[in-house]
Amino acid sequence: MNLLERELHYPFGDMLPAPGEAVEVAPGVRWIRMGLPFALDHINLWLMRDTIEGVEGWTVVDCCISRDETRAQWEQVFATQLEGLPILRVLVTHMHPDHVGLAQWLCERWHAPLWMSATDYYVARNLTSPNGMDNAAGGDTAARFFASHGLVDADAVQKIRERSNYYRQMVPGLPPSFVRLIDGGTVRIGGRDWGCIVGYGHAPEHIALYCAELIVLIGGDMMLPRISTNVSVQADEPEANSLRLFLDSIARFRALPADVLALPSHGKPFTGVHRRIEQLEEHHRDRLAELLTACRERALSAADGVPIMFKRALDLHQLTFAMGETIAHLHLLWLDGQLRRTLGDDGIYRFETARPTARS
Repeated sequence: MNLLERELHYPFGDMLPAPGEAVEVAPGVRWIRMGLPFALDHINLWLMRDTIEGVEGWTVVDCCISRDETRAQWEQVFATQLEGLPILRVLVTHMHPDHVGLAQWLCERWHAPLWMSATDYYVARNLTSPNGMDNAAGGDTAARFFASHGLVDADAVQKIRERSNYYRQMVPGLPPSFVRLIDGGTVRIGGRDWGCIVGYGHAPEHIALYCAELIVLIGGDMMLPRISTNVSVQADEPEANSLRLFLDSIARFRALPADVLALPSHGKPFTGVHRRIEQLEEHHRDRLAELLTACRERALSAADGVPIMFKRALDLHQLTFAMGETIAHLHLLWLDGQLRRTLGDDGIYRFETARPTARS
């Protein structure tokens, strides 16, 4: 446990659900943990006891990526954890593959509707459509975007260009219809109201859920205990101020009670959300200060900034996240007027300390 984690409290200690099993973390709320084939090697999913139109069953929150191992784990859950009851609804916090990947399979398997935000639904629909092969996740568009921010290594650019089917490999499709979740809306699950809290910066329109009766937050990726959520600028919104949106979003969780139990998508359930907000703000403030100092010495591209932001070796998967996050930090400084951005003759954007405007 690192120093920051010691400032949080983990009510369930080091306990983790076994594969294919569920652990109750609040009345009617059960925790499932499934593996991922990445450096971030797991995702937490949630089973919630529910009744819809007089039918008893379960609401599922998030799905994991589409692969045979995950479907096998779900089949084990179906056989041993549902108490003979059906899944009534599939609720997805946002459109990233580890959250929405098996939504279509689950919805078809149980004839259940998909609930998610409209923005994330339509972005995911676009990425899974045949016309969405060249997109921010991979292909020529993504390769050109990263190259414009200094990632010019020929091997890396070619691999990004070849990843045009990357998203569809993990999210083969979506149901043809959905029920919209919206900020400030309420979802009735198991006789309790869960309020929707929108979050930006990590995904287009991330939805977290808070139940005042249970004092429980299903935070998705907006409130993680051990790692900082990836906050990126991507090719489909190249001028975005994603980090400002993220920081403004997590500040909204300060309105929740200090003892709220946070159920994160990665890591373990924890209390100490208010302190975690402060930690995340401090983390990004430190990264911004490092980049600002470096930009005083010379103009930097995002590729130049990656080793300042990330001190460890990165594989290609991690490098694309690191590039997007470095751009997000540079954009906040640029759009706040602390840096100026120039486009070089080589087609690369660079950032340097803004010069005071001369007075007439």
